[in-house]
Amino acid sequence: MKRYFIGLDYGTDSVRAVLVDSDNGSEIATEVFWYPRWKNQEFCDASINQFRQHPLDHIEGLELTIKSVVVHSKINPKSIKGICIDTTGSSPIPVTAKGTPLAFEVGFENNANAMMVLWKDHTAIKEAKEINELVSNWDGTDFIKYEGGVYSSEWFWAKILHIIRADIDVKKQAFTWMEHCDFMTFLLIGNKDLKSFKRSRCAAGHKAMWHESWNGLPSVKFLAQLDPYLAELRNRLYNQTFTSDQVAGNLSTDWAGRLGLTTDTIIAVGTFDAHAGAVGTKIEEHALVRVMGTSTCDIMVSPKDVIGSNPISGICGQVNGSVIPGLVGLEAGQSGFGDVLAWFKDVLSWPIDTLVLSSNILDDQQKMKLEKEIDDNFIRKLSNEAENLPLTESIPIALDWINGRRTPDANQELKSAISNLSLGSKAPHIFKALVHAICFGAKKIVDRLEEEGVRIDKVIGIGGVARKSSFIMQTLANVLNMPIKISASDQTPALGAAIYAAVAAGVYPDVITAAQKMGSDFEAEYVPIQEQVEQLLPEIEAYNSLCSFIELNSKK
Repeated sequence: MKRYFIGLDYGTDSVRAVLVDSDNGSEIATEVFWYPRWKNQEFCDASINQFRQHPLDHIEGLELTIKSVVVHSKINPKSIKGICIDTTGSSPIPVTAKGTPLAFEVGFENNANAMMVLWKDHTAIKEAKEINELVSNWDGTDFIKYEGGVYSSEWFWAKILHIIRADIDVKKQAFTWMEHCDFMTFLLIGNKDLKSFKRSRCAAGHKAMWHESWNGLPSVKFLAQLDPYLAELRNRLYNQTFTSDQVAGNLSTDWAGRLGLTTDTIIAVGTFDAHAGAVGTKIEEHALVRVMGTSTCDIMVSPKDVIGSNPISGICGQVNGSVIPGLVGLEAGQSGFGDVLAWFKDVLSWPIDTLVLSSNILDDQQKMKLEKEIDDNFIRKLSNEAENLPLTESIPIALDWINGRRTPDANQELKSAISNLSLGSKAPHIFKALVHAICFGAKKIVDRLEEEGVRIDKVIGIGGVARKSSFIMQTLANVLNMPIKISASDQTPALGAAIYAAVAAGVYPDVITAAQKMGSDFEAEYVPIQEQVEQLLPEIEAYNSLCSFIELNSKK
């Protein structure tokens, strides 16, 4: 009997399920669900970098997408042997003692502080600073040395500390907190014991200061100096963590009925989307996998005897087994990538939305057609015009810090900037500057990894930006002066999640073997154009100078 697995991939805007044949990784069926509450920006306030999501968006998406791939594939449910879930992170959720999201409790239904705190929420900048200052000034263990040496407002403890200070009711009622990937996994399994539930090594190690050398999470003594609640919470969390090639439990009777599956279906330990994406594209040593969407995550793996216990400065963690069990997973990334270009699109769209599409001259059908035409062509037209601008022409210099800086050296207080504007600077010029900015930011990460002794032989691109924009990918190849291969799968993280599930179910002995059989092939390769590599060098130097200027003056 053939064996099939489902990878469920939660992104920022949507969740997608992919049903995969474990023999060869072929994608049998796929379904995408766009979060309706998130689309309306409920519980969000971009002016203060508050981005929250209601758990119902995720639960409704889970049910719809998995049911859809089961029904449309027409595969016997008994042949679907496992599910693995990957999510964004750090995206913690406050829950009750039974593991129920606080947002489902009476009185918290519309409380933004009871929602999932999305990865891109930066309301905890002050709290992240406190954590960094405490680590620097206390005489105990350096709990952030394997987190790149700087704790970020995007991560677990900073977000919780911010919420409990901002909302006394949430503080009183939140028995514990779960990462998104852990909660969704816990939701599906029959065992509802929070104490024995297997938490994700990936989430804990990269975002919650978990490390085996200090036997788990930061000490009660350390956390108590931040807030007594965190010390109490520490005892309601976990010490052990688990890699995603292990079984978290079996599908519960309730969810088996709702999804059209059986209780024999295993649920693997949860993981993060970028780490699953790296597995889906057959990551190997010395390969840098860039997961490129609204933000980026840069993933590498290294043997323990190569990297040892040497902390790598300025990245988002180095964790044994977080990507490939037995290897150390390294993570870096940019807080804004596709978001930088989406911001510019929103700026340019303002007069269209407020003047043209609200005009009484057009009827509703004309407005709908016009809106679709603009949306379909907006970025494509800008890209074509920008690509045709010669590098010898005066192009502005921009920074990619539209949502702060993730790496190198996390600093979410930083803002973007544009210099070298003139009366000749048109929309394509600025768009090209922004494309340069996101590519120059990527080079900063590559440079830091290499400075820290991490060897990079090749770059692999996955995600919507990688597959859809040849302009951005060619620019990135020129800036890095390295070839970039593009994964062929539309759903590489979901494919990687399915690979984890296949290993957990015993179909393959390990993740590397499974990835070689099931992982995505490549559909394109971008090779540096040496003339353009040379032409970009002064632009990179100007970018670095602007980075230094803005960072220096942001501190004043």
